[in-house]
Amino acid sequence: MNYGITVALLRRVPIFASMEAGALKLLAFSSTYLTVDDGEIICHEGDASDGVYVIEAGKVEVLVERGDTRVRVAVVGPNEVVGEMAVILSQPRSATLKALGPGRLVKIDADIFLSTVTGNAESALGVLRILCARLNGMLRRYEDLSRRLDHPG
Repeated sequence: MNYGITVALLRRVPIFASMEAGALKLLAFSSTYLTVDDGEIICHEGDASDGVYVIEAGKVEVLVERGDTRVRVAVVGPNEVVGEMAVILSQPRSATLKALGPGRLVKIDADIFLSTVTGNAESALGVLRILCARLNGMLRRYEDLSRRLDHPG
């Protein structure tokens, strides 16, 4: 993939949309391009958080392990970012990412992502919005589950 196409892709992603062209070019230049097949594991829960993924095409399933079972917590698609939470917290991956069909992703190095996003207030706010929206969704699911457990049937 050429850098111009990658810059155009990043510009469609909300957390990068307001970045200057130079910052987007830096992200594009430091990126790795991945093509994945259906069912391919992109990263495992517990892996080192060495980058964030931008989905160009296809869908990715976000799975957490509970004992011997993997539980789907989300499905993300084109122009979405995944993996940023582990990078921001400097912690191992909190979930496994698995391709749902063929896809193309851009992996941005963790250090480049952090320095670029923290150097741009709009991008930092974009990351906060994404994380808050995810937290809000989890809280709603938790409340729904609590109600169903308190009042079964």
